[in-house]
Amino acid sequence: MRRRRQRPAAALPAPATLLALLTLLILSGAASLARAADVIGPTVQQPKNWTAIAMFAAFVIFTLFITRWAAKRTRSAADFYTAGGGITGFQNGLAIAGDYMSAASFLGISSAVFLNGYDGLIYSIGFLVGWPIITFLMAERLRNLGRFTFADVAAYRFAQTPIRAFAASGTLVVVAFYLIAQMVGAGQLIKLLFGLDYWIAVVIVGTLMMVYVLFGGMTATTWVQIIKAVMLLSGATFMALAVLAQFNFSPEALFAKAVEVHPKAQTIMGPGNFITDPISAISFGMALMFGTAGLPHILMRFFTVPSAKEARKSVFWATTWIGYFYVLTFIIGFGAIVLVGTNQVFMDATGKLLGGNNMAAIHLATAVGGNVFLGFMSAVAFATILAVVAGLTLSGASAVSHDLYATVFKKGNATSANELQVSRLTTVALGIVAVVLGIVFEKQNIAFMVSLAFAIAASANFPVLFMSVLWKNCTTRGATIGGFLGLFTAVGLTIVSKSVWVDVFGYKTAIFPYASPALFSMTAGFVGIWLFSVLDNSDRARIDRLGYEAQEVRSETGIGAVTSSGH
Repeated sequence: MRRRRQRPAAALPAPATLLALLTLLILSGAASLARAADVIGPTVQQPKNWTAIAMFAAFVIFTLFITRWAAKRTRSAADFYTAGGGITGFQNGLAIAGDYMSAASFLGISSAVFLNGYDGLIYSIGFLVGWPIITFLMAERLRNLGRFTFADVAAYRFAQTPIRAFAASGTLVVVAFYLIAQMVGAGQLIKLLFGLDYWIAVVIVGTLMMVYVLFGGMTATTWVQIIKAVMLLSGATFMALAVLAQFNFSPEALFAKAVEVHPKAQTIMGPGNFITDPISAISFGMALMFGTAGLPHILMRFFTVPSAKEARKSVFWATTWIGYFYVLTFIIGFGAIVLVGTNQVFMDATGKLLGGNNMAAIHLATAVGGNVFLGFMSAVAFATILAVVAGLTLSGASAVSHDLYATVFKKGNATSANELQVSRLTTVALGIVAVVLGIVFEKQNIAFMVSLAFAIAASANFPVLFMSVLWKNCTTRGATIGGFLGLFTAVGLTIVSKSVWVDVFGYKTAIFPYASPALFSMTAGFVGIWLFSVLDNSDRARIDRLGYEAQEVRSETGIGAVTSSGH
C-alpha cells in the first residue's frame, strides 16, 4: 500500500488562493469591460443576459473548489497524469464522454446541421464509429502496456528515444489543432455573453484554461468532465424534447418544416452540401473513424482505471453516452433551422447569425427555454470547453515532460517534482499557442477544425500504435519513419487544402482539392511503417522482433502491468 506523505501546511493555500483570486479578477474584469461597452467603442456590444453571466460565473467558482480538492490529492506524477489509476470504469466512461463531447460536438455539429442539413450527420456517425475499434483492439492493450501516455505502449519493445520523439511530436500537433477548435468555440461564446471583442474573449479563456490545469491535474480534470457530461446530456435532452414538443414529438414534421424554411430547401435532406465527391467522403470518414483511436487525450484516459476490465467497461459506457448525445445534436441542428434561422432576433444587421454560425445551439437554448436555460447551456458549453482543453493540455504536457524530458533527455532519471515542473511550464506554453491560433482561425467551423486533428491522429498516432502492438515484424526504424511520414503528409496536405490555403492564407485555389488528407496520409503512414520495417536488418530490429512475444503476453493477460498506484 502506498504511503501518503503529508504536504506542508503552507504548500496548498498559495496556489489555491492564487487560483481563486486570478479567476475572480478575470471574471470581474470581463464584467467591467462589458459594462463599459459604450465607452470602449462601437465594436463591443452591451451584454444582454446577466442571468447567463451569473450562471457562468457560478460554474467557474464551483470548479475552483474541485480544483482545490484535487490539488490536495496530487502529490506525484501518477496523481497528476492519471489520478493514481483510481477511477472506476463507469466514472471513466462518463469522463471519456465528457472529454469527447467537445465544443465541436455540441456547437460544431449542430452548426453543421444548421447550415447543411443531413450532411452534418457525417460528423456524428464518423465520430461515433471509431469506438468499436478502441473497444476490440485498443482498450485492454492500452491499460496493460501503458502508464502515462500512449508512447508507453508504442515504445514498449522499441528504442525509447526515436519513438518517444515521434509520439511527442504527433501528440503536440494533434493537441494544437484540437485546441484551435475549442478556443474558437470558447471565444465566440464569451464574446456573445459578455459583449467583448473576440480576441479579448480568447485571451480570457486561454488564461482560465492555464489556471485550471496548472493546479488541478487529472483528478480535477476527470471530475470536471464527469459533471460536465451529466450537465450536457441533461441540457441537450431537454433542448431536443422541447424542440420535438413543438411538432407533437414527430421528427418527420420537424424535418418537413426545416425543408420548408431552409435556404437550401431542396438539398438539405440529402448528401452533397458539405462533401461533394467520393474521394473526400471516404477520406473524411477515415479521419473521423480511425482518428478516435489516435487521440492522445482520449488514449490517456485508459491509464486512469485500475484494470483492463475497467478499461473495457469505460469504453462501453462512453460509447453509450456519446451515441445518445449525437442523436440529440441532429435534432438540435434541425430545431435551430426552424426556430433560430427564421427569427430575426438572432440575426445581426447583415442577416447573419449573432456570434457566428457556431452559436446556433446557444440561440436555440434561448428560443426553447428563455434566458435561464440560455444561462444553463452557456455554462454547460463553457464546461465542455474547459473539460476538453484540460484533457488536451494534460496530454500535451505529459508528452513533453514524460516522453521527452524524463525519458529522452533524462534517460528515466528525472524526479517526479521535476516532471511536474516541466508539465506546468508546458501548460503555459500550450495556453499561449492556443490563444494565438484561436485568434487566427476565428472564422472556421469548429467541427471541421477538429476533423483535421482527427486526420492527423489517424495518419500518425494510430498506424504506429496499431502496428507496434499487432505486427510482430514492426521495428523502431519502421515505426519512427512511417509515423513521421504520416504526420508530415497529413500536416502538409492540410496546409495546402482549402481550409488553410484559401480560408486562412487567402489564396484563390487550394493545391490539395479534397476535404481531408486522411486517405492519402494514412496510406503513407502504414506503407512507411511496413516498408522500413521489412527493409530493416539492423541489430536493433532483431531485438524489436524478439520482444513481441513478451509484449503480446502482457497486453493479453495483464501480467506485469502497472498497478493502480502508477508503479
